[in-house]
Amino acid sequence: MKCSEVIRFIENWAPKEIAWERDNVGLQVGSYDSKISNILLCLDITNDVVEQAVRKKCNLIISHHPLLFHSLKQINPSKDKISKIIETLIKNNITLFSAHTNLDFTKDGVSFELAKVLKLKNINFISNLNSNQYKLIVFVPESHLEIVANKIFEYGGGIIGEYENCSFRTKGTGTFKGHEKPQSYKGEKNNFEKVEEIRLEVLIDSWKLNEVIKAIKEVHPYEEIAYDAYPLKNNNTKYGVGAIGYLERDMTEKNFLNYVTEKLKIKNFRYTKGKSNKIKKVAVCGGSGSEFTKSAISFGADAFITADVKYHSFHDANKEILLIDAGHYETEIFSLNEMNRRLKTFLQKNKQVGIYKYTKSTNPIIFYNN
Repeated sequence: MKCSEVIRFIENWAPKEIAWERDNVGLQVGSYDSKISNILLCLDITNDVVEQAVRKKCNLIISHHPLLFHSLKQINPSKDKISKIIETLIKNNITLFSAHTNLDFTKDGVSFELAKVLKLKNINFISNLNSNQYKLIVFVPESHLEIVANKIFEYGGGIIGEYENCSFRTKGTGTFKGHEKPQSYKGEKNNFEKVEEIRLEVLIDSWKLNEVIKAIKEVHPYEEIAYDAYPLKNNNTKYGVGAIGYLERDMTEKNFLNYVTEKLKIKNFRYTKGKSNKIKKVAVCGGSGSEFTKSAISFGADAFITADVKYHSFHDANKEILLIDAGHYETEIFSLNEMNRRLKTFLQKNKQVGIYKYTKSTNPIIFYNN
C-alpha cells in the first residue's frame, strides 16, 4: 500500500479544503508514492518523534500540527531544529503528512473526540461551516439513470450527514433538435425530439464539484449534457467548529471540575466561575477556541472547555459560563485515538502495516510546583 492511499482515506474524512485558509495541511515532506511499512501518529513533530519512527521502522508519520507552517528561507540542519528534522526524515525515506485545522473542523475530529472522552451525549457542532456545498442537478435519460447516479456517488456526491447515496429524482420530458452533426445518443438531424428524462438532484461539496462533473461526462450518453450547479448557503452538517453535548447527569461546579481532571488526566488548569452551580450542557473546542465562548453561551452551555484563553477572555466569561482552559496539548491529544481506530479499520486487510502512537509527550509546557 502506498502513502497516497492512506492520505486519500484521511482526507475523505477530514478534507484539506475545510482547513483554515492560512493553514498548511497535507504532505509536508516525502512522497505520495512511497510504499508504507509502518505508521506513527503524533500531535507534534520533534526529533524524538522522528527517532521513534526510525526505531519502529515507520516510513509514514501522521501529525496533527504541521512541521512546516511558516516559509523556510533555507534548510540548514546545523542552524535550526526544523531543518534537522527535515534532514532526518529525508535520510530515512520517511513521509510526513499533517491533518491540522481540517481535523479540527470535521465530525469525529479533535473537538468531537474531546466531547466523547467527557462522555457527552447528543453531540453537535457549536457552529457548522457554511457556503461550501452545491446543489448539482443533471438531466439523464431513464436508461442511464443508475449509471450516472452511481458515478456521482462514487466520487463523493450525495452525502447528507451520516447518509450516503442521497438523491432526489423527478420524471419529466426533455426536448432537443439536432443539427447537422449526428447525435451520439438519439435523434435525427434537424428533427425535434422528445425524451423521457429524470431530473437527478444531489448535494456536492464544492471541492468535489469539478471531479464529479468530469466523471458524469464519462458515462452520460448525451453529447451535450444539461446540468445546473447552484451554490448553497446551507450549513454543512459534516463540518464545523467545536462540539456541544450533555452530561449523563447534572453535576455541581466542583464535581464537574474534578470530573474534567479525571477524564482529561490533568492536574492543573485555569478557569473562571460560571453563571450556575449546575453543570449539564457542555461545550468544548480542542486547542485555541476561546473566540467561540460567546457561541457556547448563546447555545445555553453551562461550561466551555478549550485552551489558550487570554486574561480578558476570562473577564468576559466570568459569571456567564464556566470557562476552563485545560491546555492545548491536553484538549487535542485524544484525537489520535480516533485516527488510530479509523486507520486500523482501513488497514485491517493489510496486517503487515503496523500503527503506533508516539509513546511520550510532546507538550513543551511544564507546571512548576514549589
